[in-house]
Amino acid sequence: MPRRNLGVAIEIPEPYGEQLRTARERYGDPQAGQIPPHVTLLPPTAVPDEVLSAVREHLADVAATEQPFDLVLRGSGTFRPVSPVTFVPLAAGGSACERLETKVRSGPLARAVRFDYHPHVTVAHDVAADLLDTALDELAGYSAHFVADGFTLFELGADKAWRPLDQFPFAAT
Repeated sequence: MPRRNLGVAIEIPEPYGEQLRTARERYGDPQAGQIPPHVTLLPPTAVPDEVLSAVREHLADVAATEQPFDLVLRGSGTFRPVSPVTFVPLAAGGSACERLETKVRSGPLARAVRFDYHPHVTVAHDVAADLLDTALDELAGYSAHFVADGFTLFELGADKAWRPLDQFPFAAT
């Protein structure tokens, strides 16, 4: 049965998205051009083609229950030694992302996850330890503030690039 690899995320708007994508390239992350800067709400998940319409309906229902919220990225962190990742953590908006992650990862997208949810923006993954350290040091003073006003359904292409399939704006205030 044909399957699609889907993910759901809050995209990082410009100019911050380009700043973080460029940083990821600078740290040698080979996925910098394939994964737009984002806060994950649903990690890569294989779903049968025939449930795509149910997935879209589910995501529209989730978005309709949410309001835009402030999202602040600040500083840097790492998941080492568990995972070779350096990231920018959320200084504000984390609890809203946690609530969204729980809602998104239900219904037709219900699935177990390997790690507890920790909202962040990856800036270096699976690169040499010295590059992870450089990212950690260089982004220690990083800061960005924007309004999260919806989320995006992404699909993983055969070329391993993530592309938007659909946008789901939050209900207006």
